[in-house]
Amino acid sequence: MRSIRPGLTRFALLAFVLALAGAGTGTANDQTRGQLSGGIRYATPDWFKQSFLEIADDADEAGAAGKHVILFFHLEECPYCDRMLEESFRPEPKARYIQQHFDAISINVRGAREVAFNDEITVSEKQLAEILEVRATPAILFLNADNRKVARVDGYRAPARFREVLDYVASGAYENASLADYLDARLDKSVYRLRDNDLFAEERDLSAVDGPLMVVFEDGSCYDCAEFHDGVLADPRVRAEIAPYTVVRVDAASDEPIVGVDGTATTPRKLARQYDMIYRPGVLLFDDGALIARSDSLIYPFHFKETLRYVAGGFYRDMDQRGYSRQRREELLEAGVDVDLGPPKLPNGD
Repeated sequence: MRSIRPGLTRFALLAFVLALAGAGTGTANDQTRGQLSGGIRYATPDWFKQSFLEIADDADEAGAAGKHVILFFHLEECPYCDRMLEESFRPEPKARYIQQHFDAISINVRGAREVAFNDEITVSEKQLAEILEVRATPAILFLNADNRKVARVDGYRAPARFREVLDYVASGAYENASLADYLDARLDKSVYRLRDNDLFAEERDLSAVDGPLMVVFEDGSCYDCAEFHDGVLADPRVRAEIAPYTVVRVDAASDEPIVGVDGTATTPRKLARQYDMIYRPGVLLFDDGALIARSDSLIYPFHFKETLRYVAGGFYRDMDQRGYSRQRREELLEAGVDVDLGPPKLPNGD
């Protein structure tokens, strides 16, 4: 197997962010230029707090009311943000539960509003997103009354999984347990049965793999694994870019002995903890023994296939993923190739 260089990136939405950033660029050959699609216009719920963006004050006010603060980092036309808002923030009784336990504040990762995050940091929304290394939207930061981060999730989460995150924070469980431990104890382990895929190799010594390596983490609590198999891994664009990889799927709940990329004895459960993988399906991409990219949130086919290309093609050696994504998007559009950033096409038509 190959492994990957330093410079980890949560790639679920980085390509999407960069694609939208340049979506309006025109050329003399606009009639043959590819079309960019898949973005969704949305608005955050009107019950989100109309904050002056003095976050310490917001945290103090929330604490006085027995609540926590949610900072909802989002991007305009982000399909993942729209999906999560529609599934977890708008429906009742979910919306009512969030309002009872949290003050939710929206932060636009491209926004120019000034945010006083704490006594040391007063910057624009965009700069704050950069300081906090927001690479996937939505990024959801939970703060206690002392304006201290108590939990964070990057990218989309299925409603049942996100509800457990909300409960973790609202109950104060973060005082005694990590989010990974809490989820492991609470999540329903019977929502998914691990299934075979012709892409998966029967390899238990990850250090023995030659070439690019993809490690996929699944377990019985995976609400999004069926979509990953049927919509992402089955997509012809993804299949073309995944060809150079050895793809190893591990059951993150298993204590079966395996050998890690570094040659040490471990188990899938320990490996998931080692890399802080709290989403299923989670994906790690290695090249030359180093971890280059990771996905621990829902990811759609275009973003996934371009990250596969970025790693296996060795582009990470000469440019960061931000530069690659910008250049690659423009290459495709200029070549007349349509770029669809939206969700996968599933067999049942969803």
